[in-house]
Amino acid sequence: MNIALWVLQVLLAFMFIMAGAMKLFQYEKFAAKADWAKNRGLAVFIGIVEVLGGIGLIVPGLVGIAPVLTALAALGIAIIMLLAVILHISRKEPGVGFTIVLLLVSLFVAYGRFFLEPF
Repeated sequence: MNIALWVLQVLLAFMFIMAGAMKLFQYEKFAAKADWAKNRGLAVFIGIVEVLGGIGLIVPGLVGIAPVLTALAALGIAIIMLLAVILHISRKEPGVGFTIVLLLVSLFVAYGRFFLEPF
């Protein structure tokens, strides 16, 4: 189970660090594709949170310092994804299924690191 959780953590971290970096460093390109991102402040805030969440999925468990932060990072990402699902459904946007998958995976990682296989 530990290996499966690590694989999911690395995949989630990669996805969220890349998505957050795009919001932070390529805002114009991102805003052209995402209609909701016309508010630069909101997009930058979400980008920062995504990058920090991605880092939080890997670093605490890797270095062994406050590893509970890994489960908390996964829970925080799940909250971001829940809000994203609500936003995309309210705007009747396609592709909400992938967001739901990310929500479920992050919930599984949080549950796994809190209860199944804590560090």
